[in-house]
Amino acid sequence: MPEPKQNSIEFKISSWLSFLPLVIFMVACILFFVVFRVYEMDALALGGFVALIIGSFFAKSNGKYWNGVIKGLSSEMANMLILILFVVSFFGKMMAQAGAAEGFVWLGMQLHLTGALFTLFTFITATILATVTGTSIGTLTTAFPLLYPAGILLGADPVFLAGAILSGAIFGDSIGPISDVTIASCATQKYTRKEGFAEIGGMILSRLRYAFAAGVISCVLFLVFGGAGQEIDLAGQDLIKQYSDPSGLIMLIPIVILLFVAVKSQNIYLAVTIGTLSGIAIALPLGIFEITDIFIVQDGHLGGFLIDSIRGVMSTVVFLMSLFGIMGILEESGTMDKIMNRLINSKLASTAKGTELIIMIGTTLSGFCLGGANGPACMMFGPLADKLGKQKQLHPYRRGNLLSGFASTLPILIPFSSLFIIITNANINSLVEEFSFIQPVNPILISAGAFHPIVLFLVFLFAVVSGWGRLFEGQNGEALKQPEQKVHYQKSHDLVK
Repeated sequence: MPEPKQNSIEFKISSWLSFLPLVIFMVACILFFVVFRVYEMDALALGGFVALIIGSFFAKSNGKYWNGVIKGLSSEMANMLILILFVVSFFGKMMAQAGAAEGFVWLGMQLHLTGALFTLFTFITATILATVTGTSIGTLTTAFPLLYPAGILLGADPVFLAGAILSGAIFGDSIGPISDVTIASCATQKYTRKEGFAEIGGMILSRLRYAFAAGVISCVLFLVFGGAGQEIDLAGQDLIKQYSDPSGLIMLIPIVILLFVAVKSQNIYLAVTIGTLSGIAIALPLGIFEITDIFIVQDGHLGGFLIDSIRGVMSTVVFLMSLFGIMGILEESGTMDKIMNRLINSKLASTAKGTELIIMIGTTLSGFCLGGANGPACMMFGPLADKLGKQKQLHPYRRGNLLSGFASTLPILIPFSSLFIIITNANINSLVEEFSFIQPVNPILISAGAFHPIVLFLVFLFAVVSGWGRLFEGQNGEALKQPEQKVHYQKSHDLVK
Protein backbone atom coordinates (compact mmCIF):
# COMPACT_ATOMS: atom_id res chain seq x y z
CA MET A 1 0.00 0.00 0.00
CA PRO A 2 1.36 3.46 -0.82
CA GLU A 3 2.62 5.73 1.95
CA PRO A 4 0.05 8.05 3.54
CA LYS A 5 -0.40 11.25 1.58
CA GLN A 6 -0.21 13.41 4.68
CA ASN A 7 1.03 16.47 2.85
CA SER A 8 -1.48 16.47 0.00
CA ILE A 9 -4.48 17.90 1.86
CA GLU A 10 -4.27 19.22 5.41
CA PHE A 11 -7.08 20.51 7.59
CA LYS A 12 -7.05 23.41 10.04
CA ILE A 13 -8.23 21.67 13.21
CA SER A 14 -7.78 17.93 12.71
CA SER A 15 -7.03 15.54 9.89
CA TRP A 16 -10.27 13.75 10.78
CA LEU A 17 -12.12 16.66 9.21
CA SER A 18 -11.40 14.94 5.91
CA PHE A 19 -14.52 12.90 6.76
CA LEU A 20 -16.62 16.06 7.10
CA PRO A 21 -17.84 16.10 3.46
CA LEU A 22 -18.83 12.43 3.74
CA VAL A 23 -20.67 13.04 7.03
CA ILE A 24 -22.52 16.08 5.64
CA PHE A 25 -23.39 14.14 2.52
CA MET A 26 -24.80 11.23 4.56
CA VAL A 27 -26.85 13.65 6.68
CA ALA A 28 -28.23 15.23 3.50
CA CYS A 29 -29.14 11.78 2.17
CA ILE A 30 -30.98 10.93 5.38
CA LEU A 31 -32.91 14.18 5.19
CA PHE A 32 -33.90 13.57 1.56
CA PHE A 33 -34.70 9.85 1.94
CA VAL A 34 -36.27 9.74 5.40
CA VAL A 35 -37.55 13.21 6.27
CA PHE A 36 -38.54 14.73 2.94
CA ARG A 37 -38.98 11.41 1.06
CA VAL A 38 -37.25 12.73 -2.03
CA TYR A 39 -35.76 9.84 -4.03
CA GLU A 40 -34.07 11.80 -6.81
CA MET A 41 -30.45 11.62 -7.93
CA ASP A 42 -30.40 15.38 -8.46
CA ALA A 43 -31.08 15.90 -4.76
CA LEU A 44 -28.27 13.55 -3.78
CA ALA A 45 -25.88 15.29 -6.16
CA LEU A 46 -26.85 18.59 -4.57
CA GLY A 47 -26.05 17.20 -1.13
CA GLY A 48 -22.69 15.92 -2.34
CA PHE A 49 -21.50 19.16 -3.91
CA VAL A 50 -22.74 21.25 -0.97
CA ALA A 51 -20.79 18.92 1.34
CA LEU A 52 -17.66 19.43 -0.76
CA ILE A 53 -18.03 23.22 -0.63
CA ILE A 54 -18.51 23.25 3.15
CA GLY A 55 -15.51 20.96 3.62
CA SER A 56 -13.29 23.29 1.60
CA PHE A 57 -13.54 26.00 4.28
CA PHE A 58 -11.75 23.74 6.76
CA ALA A 59 -8.80 22.90 4.48
CA LYS A 60 -5.51 24.72 4.99
CA SER A 61 -5.07 25.05 1.24
CA ASN A 62 -8.22 25.59 -0.80
CA GLY A 63 -6.35 24.87 -4.01
CA LYS A 64 -4.99 21.51 -2.82
CA TYR A 65 -8.43 20.59 -1.51
CA TRP A 66 -10.09 21.06 -4.91
CA ASN A 67 -7.18 19.34 -6.65
CA GLY A 68 -8.01 16.33 -4.48
CA VAL A 69 -11.62 16.55 -5.61
CA ILE A 70 -10.48 16.66 -9.23
CA LYS A 71 -8.27 13.59 -8.70
CA GLY A 72 -11.28 11.73 -7.34
CA LEU A 73 -13.37 12.78 -10.34
CA SER A 74 -10.66 11.72 -12.79
CA SER A 75 -10.00 8.31 -11.20
CA GLU A 76 -10.14 5.26 -13.43
CA MET A 77 -12.92 3.76 -11.31
CA ALA A 78 -15.10 6.85 -11.64
CA ASN A 79 -14.72 7.02 -15.40
CA MET A 80 -15.29 3.28 -15.79
CA LEU A 81 -18.57 3.36 -13.85
CA ILE A 82 -19.85 6.41 -15.71
CA LEU A 83 -18.96 4.90 -19.08
CA ILE A 84 -20.68 1.62 -18.22
CA LEU A 85 -23.81 3.52 -17.17
CA PHE A 86 -24.00 5.37 -20.48
CA VAL A 87 -23.32 2.33 -22.66
CA VAL A 88 -25.62 -0.08 -20.82
CA SER A 89 -28.43 2.49 -20.64
CA PHE A 90 -28.85 2.22 -24.43
CA PHE A 91 -29.47 -1.51 -24.11
CA GLY A 92 -31.88 -1.10 -21.20
CA LYS A 93 -34.00 1.53 -22.94
CA MET A 94 -34.06 -0.50 -26.13
CA MET A 95 -35.32 -3.57 -24.26
CA ALA A 96 -38.04 -1.51 -22.58
CA GLN A 97 -39.09 -0.02 -25.91
CA ALA A 98 -39.18 -3.49 -27.52
CA GLY A 99 -41.52 -4.86 -24.84
CA ALA A 100 -39.12 -7.41 -23.37
CA ALA A 101 -40.77 -6.96 -19.96
CA GLU A 102 -44.14 -7.85 -21.51
CA GLY A 103 -42.57 -11.07 -22.78
CA PHE A 104 -41.47 -11.98 -19.27
CA VAL A 105 -44.97 -11.24 -17.94
CA TRP A 106 -46.38 -13.72 -20.48
CA LEU A 107 -43.70 -16.29 -19.63
CA GLY A 108 -44.30 -15.88 -15.91
CA MET A 109 -48.00 -16.47 -16.36
CA GLN A 110 -47.42 -19.57 -18.51
CA LEU A 111 -45.03 -21.04 -15.91
CA HIS A 112 -47.22 -19.86 -13.02
CA LEU A 113 -44.32 -17.84 -11.63
CA THR A 114 -46.29 -15.35 -9.61
CA GLY A 115 -45.50 -13.57 -6.36
CA ALA A 116 -42.58 -15.03 -4.43
CA LEU A 117 -41.80 -17.60 -7.13
CA PHE A 118 -41.14 -14.82 -9.62
CA THR A 119 -38.95 -13.04 -7.05
CA LEU A 120 -36.90 -16.23 -6.66
CA PHE A 121 -36.75 -16.61 -10.46
CA THR A 122 -35.52 -13.01 -10.66
CA PHE A 123 -32.76 -13.63 -8.11
CA ILE A 124 -31.49 -16.68 -10.00
CA THR A 125 -31.70 -14.92 -13.39
CA ALA A 126 -29.79 -11.86 -12.16
CA THR A 127 -27.14 -14.15 -10.64
CA ILE A 128 -26.61 -15.90 -13.98
CA LEU A 129 -26.45 -12.58 -15.85
CA ALA A 130 -23.82 -11.17 -13.48
CA THR A 131 -21.76 -14.37 -13.45
CA VAL A 132 -21.38 -14.58 -17.22
CA THR A 133 -21.02 -10.83 -17.90
CA GLY A 134 -18.77 -10.04 -14.94
CA THR A 135 -20.48 -6.74 -14.16
CA SER A 136 -22.94 -6.08 -11.37
CA ILE A 137 -23.83 -2.58 -12.57
CA GLY A 138 -24.44 -3.83 -16.09
CA THR A 139 -26.66 -6.56 -14.65
CA LEU A 140 -28.70 -4.03 -12.67
CA THR A 141 -29.28 -1.85 -15.71
CA THR A 142 -30.10 -4.85 -17.91
CA ALA A 143 -32.28 -6.82 -15.50
CA PHE A 144 -34.49 -4.05 -14.14
CA PRO A 145 -36.34 -3.16 -17.38
CA LEU A 146 -36.79 -6.87 -18.09
CA LEU A 147 -37.82 -8.32 -14.75
CA TYR A 148 -39.03 -5.56 -12.43
CA PRO A 149 -42.20 -4.47 -14.32
CA ALA A 150 -43.11 -8.11 -14.95
CA GLY A 151 -42.63 -9.00 -11.31
CA ILE A 152 -44.79 -6.13 -10.08
CA LEU A 153 -47.65 -7.23 -12.34
CA LEU A 154 -47.26 -10.84 -11.25
CA GLY A 155 -47.66 -10.04 -7.56
CA ALA A 156 -44.03 -9.83 -6.38
CA ASP A 157 -43.26 -7.51 -3.48
CA PRO A 158 -41.58 -4.38 -4.95
CA VAL A 159 -38.99 -4.10 -2.16
CA PHE A 160 -37.87 -7.73 -2.23
CA LEU A 161 -38.07 -7.85 -6.03
CA ALA A 162 -35.59 -4.96 -6.19
CA GLY A 163 -33.54 -6.69 -3.50
CA ALA A 164 -33.54 -9.90 -5.55
CA ILE A 165 -32.09 -8.13 -8.60
CA LEU A 166 -29.45 -6.37 -6.50
CA SER A 167 -28.63 -9.57 -4.62
CA GLY A 168 -28.28 -11.57 -7.82
CA ALA A 169 -26.05 -8.91 -9.35
CA ILE A 170 -23.71 -8.99 -6.34
CA PHE A 171 -23.82 -12.78 -6.03
CA GLY A 172 -22.88 -13.36 -9.66
CA ASP A 173 -20.29 -10.59 -9.64
CA SER A 174 -18.51 -12.16 -6.66
CA ILE A 175 -18.06 -15.56 -8.38
CA GLY A 176 -17.83 -14.50 -12.04
CA PRO A 177 -14.50 -15.43 -13.66
CA ILE A 178 -14.27 -12.13 -15.58
CA SER A 179 -15.55 -9.78 -12.85
CA ASP A 180 -13.30 -7.09 -11.40
CA VAL A 181 -14.00 -8.52 -7.92
CA THR A 182 -12.57 -11.93 -8.83
CA ILE A 183 -9.66 -10.50 -10.78
CA ALA A 184 -8.73 -7.99 -8.04
CA SER A 185 -8.94 -10.59 -5.27
CA CYS A 186 -6.60 -12.86 -7.24
CA ALA A 187 -4.17 -10.27 -8.61
CA THR A 188 -3.46 -8.81 -5.14
CA GLN A 189 -2.78 -12.14 -3.39
CA LYS A 190 0.66 -13.61 -4.08
CA TYR A 191 2.10 -16.97 -3.08
CA THR A 192 4.93 -17.00 -0.53
CA ARG A 193 6.52 -20.34 -1.35
CA LYS A 194 6.19 -20.32 -5.12
CA GLU A 195 6.00 -17.76 -7.89
CA GLY A 196 2.78 -16.19 -9.03
CA PHE A 197 -0.56 -14.98 -7.78
CA ALA A 198 -3.71 -16.87 -6.81
CA GLU A 199 -5.23 -18.62 -9.81
CA ILE A 200 -8.72 -17.52 -10.84
CA GLY A 201 -10.05 -21.07 -11.26
CA GLY A 202 -8.81 -22.27 -7.89
CA MET A 203 -10.01 -19.11 -6.18
CA ILE A 204 -13.53 -19.49 -7.56
CA LEU A 205 -13.73 -23.17 -6.59
CA SER A 206 -12.65 -22.39 -3.03
CA ARG A 207 -15.14 -19.49 -2.90
CA LEU A 208 -18.20 -21.51 -3.88
CA ARG A 209 -18.75 -22.96 -0.41
CA TYR A 210 -19.34 -19.48 1.02
CA ALA A 211 -21.23 -18.07 -1.97
CA PHE A 212 -23.63 -20.98 -2.32
CA ALA A 213 -24.26 -21.25 1.41
CA ALA A 214 -25.42 -17.63 1.31
CA GLY A 215 -27.20 -18.24 -2.00
CA VAL A 216 -29.31 -21.14 -0.74
CA ILE A 217 -30.35 -19.25 2.40
CA SER A 218 -31.20 -16.21 0.25
CA CYS A 219 -33.36 -18.37 -2.04
CA VAL A 220 -35.38 -19.52 0.95
CA LEU A 221 -35.79 -15.95 2.22
CA PHE A 222 -36.92 -14.64 -1.18
CA LEU A 223 -39.37 -17.53 -1.46
CA VAL A 224 -40.81 -16.70 1.97
CA PHE A 225 -40.93 -12.90 1.73
CA GLY A 226 -40.89 -12.23 -2.02
CA GLY A 227 -44.65 -12.21 -2.58
CA ALA A 228 -46.89 -9.21 -2.08
CA GLY A 229 -49.08 -11.27 0.23
CA GLN A 230 -52.26 -10.82 -1.79
CA GLU A 231 -53.93 -12.26 -4.82
CA ILE A 232 -53.83 -10.38 -8.11
CA ASP A 233 -57.09 -8.41 -8.22
CA LEU A 234 -59.25 -7.66 -11.25
CA ALA A 235 -57.39 -4.42 -11.94
CA GLY A 236 -54.13 -6.33 -11.76
CA GLN A 237 -55.44 -8.96 -14.16
CA ASP A 238 -56.40 -6.25 -16.64
CA LEU A 239 -52.89 -4.79 -16.37
CA ILE A 240 -51.37 -8.23 -16.91
CA LYS A 241 -53.41 -8.64 -20.09
CA GLN A 242 -52.35 -5.17 -21.23
CA TYR A 243 -48.66 -5.83 -20.57
CA SER A 244 -48.52 -9.50 -21.57
CA ASP A 245 -47.14 -10.21 -25.03
CA PRO A 246 -45.16 -13.33 -26.03
CA SER A 247 -43.59 -11.45 -28.96
CA GLY A 248 -41.41 -9.63 -26.42
CA LEU A 249 -39.55 -12.90 -25.82
CA ILE A 250 -37.90 -12.50 -29.24
CA MET A 251 -35.70 -9.96 -27.48
CA LEU A 252 -34.07 -12.80 -25.57
CA ILE A 253 -31.93 -13.20 -28.70
CA PRO A 254 -29.94 -9.98 -28.17
CA ILE A 255 -29.55 -10.92 -24.50
CA VAL A 256 -28.02 -14.26 -25.50
CA ILE A 257 -25.79 -12.46 -28.02
CA LEU A 258 -24.70 -9.98 -25.34
CA LEU A 259 -23.85 -12.80 -22.92
CA PHE A 260 -21.96 -14.77 -25.59
CA VAL A 261 -19.84 -11.77 -26.61
CA ALA A 262 -19.21 -10.86 -22.96
CA VAL A 263 -17.88 -14.33 -22.17
CA LYS A 264 -15.81 -14.58 -25.35
CA SER A 265 -14.36 -11.06 -25.39
CA GLN A 266 -14.40 -10.31 -21.64
CA ASN A 267 -15.33 -6.78 -22.75
CA ILE A 268 -18.64 -5.48 -21.40
CA TYR A 269 -18.54 -2.41 -23.67
CA LEU A 270 -18.25 -4.49 -26.83
CA ALA A 271 -20.85 -6.95 -25.57
CA VAL A 272 -23.44 -4.27 -24.81
CA THR A 273 -22.76 -2.47 -28.10
CA ILE A 274 -23.26 -5.63 -30.16
CA GLY A 275 -26.26 -6.58 -28.02
CA THR A 276 -27.89 -3.21 -28.68
CA LEU A 277 -27.18 -3.30 -32.43
CA SER A 278 -28.47 -6.87 -32.74
CA GLY A 279 -31.62 -5.90 -30.83
CA ILE A 280 -32.28 -3.05 -33.24
CA ALA A 281 -31.57 -5.34 -36.21
CA ILE A 282 -34.14 -7.83 -34.91
CA ALA A 283 -36.82 -5.38 -33.77
CA LEU A 284 -36.95 -3.13 -36.85
CA PRO A 285 -37.77 -5.75 -39.53
CA LEU A 286 -40.36 -7.38 -37.24
CA GLY A 287 -42.07 -4.05 -36.60
CA ILE A 288 -41.52 -4.24 -32.84
CA PHE A 289 -40.53 -0.59 -32.98
CA GLU A 290 -39.91 2.02 -35.67
CA ILE A 291 -36.92 4.16 -36.63
CA THR A 292 -38.62 7.11 -34.96
CA ASP A 293 -38.67 5.17 -31.68
CA ILE A 294 -34.87 5.05 -31.83
CA PHE A 295 -34.17 8.66 -32.78
CA ILE A 296 -36.22 11.55 -34.12
CA VAL A 297 -35.91 15.33 -34.41
CA GLN A 298 -39.28 17.05 -34.24
CA ASP A 299 -40.12 20.71 -33.67
CA GLY A 300 -36.61 21.43 -32.50
CA HIS A 301 -36.60 18.62 -29.93
CA LEU A 302 -34.86 15.27 -29.85
CA GLY A 303 -36.86 12.10 -29.19
CA GLY A 304 -36.39 8.34 -29.14
CA PHE A 305 -34.90 5.89 -26.67
CA LEU A 306 -31.29 6.84 -27.50
CA ILE A 307 -31.63 10.38 -26.19
CA ASP A 308 -33.95 9.17 -23.41
CA SER A 309 -31.22 6.82 -22.19
CA ILE A 310 -28.76 9.73 -21.96
CA ARG A 311 -31.27 11.87 -20.08
CA GLY A 312 -32.10 8.98 -17.79
CA VAL A 313 -28.55 8.51 -16.47
CA MET A 314 -27.39 12.14 -16.34
CA SER A 315 -28.62 12.73 -12.79
CA THR A 316 -26.94 9.52 -11.66
CA VAL A 317 -23.69 10.57 -13.35
CA VAL A 318 -23.76 13.96 -11.60
CA PHE A 319 -24.33 12.18 -8.29
CA LEU A 320 -21.36 9.89 -8.97
CA MET A 321 -19.20 12.93 -9.66
CA SER A 322 -20.00 14.38 -6.24
CA LEU A 323 -19.40 11.02 -4.53
CA PHE A 324 -16.05 10.43 -6.22
CA GLY A 325 -15.05 13.99 -5.36
CA ILE A 326 -15.61 13.10 -1.70
CA MET A 327 -13.58 9.91 -2.18
CA GLY A 328 -10.75 11.99 -3.63
CA ILE A 329 -10.61 14.04 -0.39
CA LEU A 330 -10.39 10.89 1.72
CA GLU A 331 -7.63 9.45 -0.45
CA GLU A 332 -5.51 12.57 -0.88
CA SER A 333 -5.69 13.55 2.82
CA GLY A 334 -4.08 10.26 3.89
CA THR A 335 -6.65 9.75 6.63
CA MET A 336 -7.63 6.27 5.42
CA ASP A 337 -3.97 5.25 5.42
CA LYS A 338 -3.71 6.22 9.09
CA ILE A 339 -6.73 4.08 9.96
CA MET A 340 -5.28 1.11 8.08
CA ASN A 341 -1.91 1.49 9.82
CA ARG A 342 -3.56 1.34 13.23
CA LEU A 343 -5.30 -1.87 12.25
CA ILE A 344 -2.07 -3.40 11.01
CA ASN A 345 -0.22 -2.67 14.26
CA SER A 346 -3.01 -3.76 16.59
CA LYS A 347 -2.97 -6.80 18.89
CA LEU A 348 -5.46 -8.53 16.61
CA ALA A 349 -2.70 -9.15 14.08
CA SER A 350 -0.98 -11.63 16.45
CA THR A 351 -3.28 -14.57 15.55
CA ALA A 352 -4.71 -16.04 12.36
CA LYS A 353 -8.27 -15.32 13.49
CA GLY A 354 -7.33 -11.78 14.51
CA THR A 355 -5.59 -11.23 11.17
CA GLU A 356 -8.73 -12.32 9.35
CA LEU A 357 -10.80 -9.97 11.50
CA ILE A 358 -8.47 -7.12 10.45
CA ILE A 359 -8.97 -8.10 6.80
CA MET A 360 -12.72 -8.03 7.44
CA ILE A 361 -12.58 -4.58 9.06
CA GLY A 362 -10.14 -3.12 6.54
CA THR A 363 -12.01 -4.41 3.49
CA THR A 364 -15.35 -3.23 4.89
CA LEU A 365 -13.98 0.25 5.67
CA SER A 366 -12.47 0.44 2.18
CA GLY A 367 -15.84 -0.47 0.70
CA PHE A 368 -17.62 2.17 2.77
CA CYS A 369 -15.23 4.87 1.62
CA LEU A 370 -15.43 3.77 -2.03
CA GLY A 371 -19.20 3.98 -2.22
CA GLY A 372 -19.68 0.22 -1.97
CA ALA A 373 -17.61 -0.48 -5.11
CA ASN A 374 -16.49 -4.02 -4.25
CA GLY A 375 -13.83 -4.49 -6.95
CA PRO A 376 -11.97 -1.27 -6.11
CA ALA A 377 -12.28 -2.10 -2.39
CA CYS A 378 -10.41 -5.36 -3.09
CA MET A 379 -7.76 -3.38 -4.96
CA MET A 380 -7.47 -0.84 -2.15
CA PHE A 381 -7.03 -3.24 0.78
CA GLY A 382 -5.70 -6.21 -1.20
CA PRO A 383 -1.97 -5.41 -0.81
CA LEU A 384 -2.38 -5.08 2.96
CA ALA A 385 -4.37 -8.31 3.17
CA ASP A 386 -1.58 -10.00 1.21
CA LYS A 387 1.15 -8.85 3.59
CA LEU A 388 -0.87 -9.51 6.74
CA GLY A 389 -1.99 -12.95 5.64
CA LYS A 390 1.51 -14.05 4.75
CA GLN A 391 2.61 -13.47 8.36
CA LYS A 392 0.18 -16.19 9.46
CA GLN A 393 0.76 -18.42 6.42
CA LEU A 394 -2.81 -17.89 5.22
CA HIS A 395 -3.27 -19.28 1.72
CA PRO A 396 -3.85 -16.76 -1.11
CA TYR A 397 -7.27 -18.36 -1.72
CA ARG A 398 -8.34 -17.67 1.86
CA ARG A 399 -7.10 -14.08 1.74
CA GLY A 400 -8.78 -13.47 -1.61
CA ASN A 401 -12.06 -15.00 -0.45
CA LEU A 402 -12.16 -12.77 2.63
CA LEU A 403 -11.43 -9.75 0.44
CA SER A 404 -14.11 -10.40 -2.16
CA GLY A 405 -16.56 -11.70 0.45
CA PHE A 406 -16.60 -8.77 2.84
CA ALA A 407 -16.33 -6.23 0.00
CA SER A 408 -19.61 -7.67 -1.32
CA THR A 409 -21.55 -7.41 1.94
CA LEU A 410 -22.26 -4.44 4.22
CA PRO A 411 -20.71 -1.68 2.02
CA ILE A 412 -23.17 -2.64 -0.74
CA LEU A 413 -26.13 -1.88 1.53
CA ILE A 414 -25.46 1.62 2.85
CA PRO A 415 -28.41 3.51 1.30
CA PHE A 416 -26.75 6.92 1.57
CA SER A 417 -23.49 6.19 -0.20
CA SER A 418 -23.63 2.79 -1.95
CA LEU A 419 -23.35 3.05 -5.72
CA PHE A 420 -25.45 -0.09 -6.02
CA ILE A 421 -28.36 1.22 -3.95
CA ILE A 422 -28.26 4.53 -5.79
CA ILE A 423 -28.19 2.86 -9.22
CA THR A 424 -30.94 0.44 -8.17
CA ASN A 425 -33.08 3.37 -7.07
CA ALA A 426 -32.32 5.21 -10.32
CA ASN A 427 -33.46 2.19 -12.35
CA ILE A 428 -36.73 2.03 -10.42
CA ASN A 429 -37.34 5.76 -10.87
CA SER A 430 -36.71 5.39 -14.59
CA LEU A 431 -39.33 2.63 -14.76
CA VAL A 432 -41.79 4.79 -12.80
CA GLU A 433 -41.82 7.09 -15.83
CA GLU A 434 -42.33 4.15 -18.21
CA PHE A 435 -45.04 2.20 -16.37
CA SER A 436 -48.00 3.69 -14.51
CA PHE A 437 -48.28 0.75 -12.09
CA ILE A 438 -44.74 1.13 -10.68
CA GLN A 439 -44.22 3.31 -7.60
CA PRO A 440 -40.98 4.72 -6.14
CA VAL A 441 -39.30 2.68 -3.39
CA ASN A 442 -37.48 4.04 -0.35
CA PRO A 443 -33.76 3.23 -0.80
CA ILE A 444 -33.52 2.26 2.87
CA LEU A 445 -36.06 -0.50 2.23
CA ILE A 446 -34.09 -1.69 -0.79
CA SER A 447 -31.11 -2.28 1.51
CA ALA A 448 -33.27 -4.33 3.86
CA GLY A 449 -34.69 -6.37 0.97
CA ALA A 450 -31.31 -7.38 -0.49
CA PHE A 451 -30.85 -10.65 1.40
CA HIS A 452 -27.71 -12.07 -0.20
CA PRO A 453 -25.19 -9.39 0.92
CA ILE A 454 -26.60 -9.59 4.46
CA VAL A 455 -26.46 -13.39 4.60
CA LEU A 456 -23.02 -13.45 2.93
CA PHE A 457 -21.65 -11.21 5.69
CA LEU A 458 -22.96 -13.60 8.35
CA VAL A 459 -21.51 -16.59 6.48
CA PHE A 460 -18.04 -15.03 6.26
CA LEU A 461 -18.19 -13.81 9.85
CA PHE A 462 -18.93 -17.39 10.90
CA ALA A 463 -16.04 -18.60 8.72
CA VAL A 464 -13.61 -16.20 10.44
CA VAL A 465 -14.78 -16.88 14.00
CA SER A 466 -15.06 -20.66 13.60
CA GLY A 467 -12.17 -21.18 11.19
CA TRP A 468 -14.46 -22.82 8.61
CA GLY A 469 -12.67 -22.99 5.27
CA ARG A 470 -9.44 -21.50 6.68
CA LEU A 471 -6.53 -22.58 4.49
CA PHE A 472 -2.79 -22.25 5.00
CA GLU A 473 -0.02 -22.28 2.43
CA GLY A 474 2.12 -25.40 2.18
CA GLN A 475 5.74 -25.80 1.09
CA ASN A 476 4.85 -25.78 -2.60
CA GLY A 477 1.91 -23.40 -2.38
CA GLU A 478 -0.66 -26.13 -1.79
CA ALA A 479 -3.66 -25.46 0.43
CA LEU A 480 -3.48 -27.00 3.93
CA LYS A 481 -5.98 -27.07 6.77
CA GLN A 482 -3.23 -26.59 9.37
CA PRO A 483 -0.11 -24.34 9.20
CA GLU A 484 3.30 -25.93 8.79
CA GLN A 485 6.34 -24.99 10.89
CA LYS A 486 6.71 -21.30 11.54
CA VAL A 487 8.29 -19.22 8.83
CA HIS A 488 9.97 -15.89 9.60
CA TYR A 489 8.10 -12.88 8.27
CA GLN A 490 8.57 -9.17 8.75
CA LYS A 491 6.57 -7.61 11.55
CA SER A 492 3.56 -5.62 10.56
CA HIS A 493 5.04 -2.29 11.51
CA ASP A 494 7.86 -2.97 9.05
CA LEU A 495 5.38 -3.69 6.27
CA VAL A 496 3.46 -0.46 6.41
CA LYS A 497 5.00 2.82 7.37
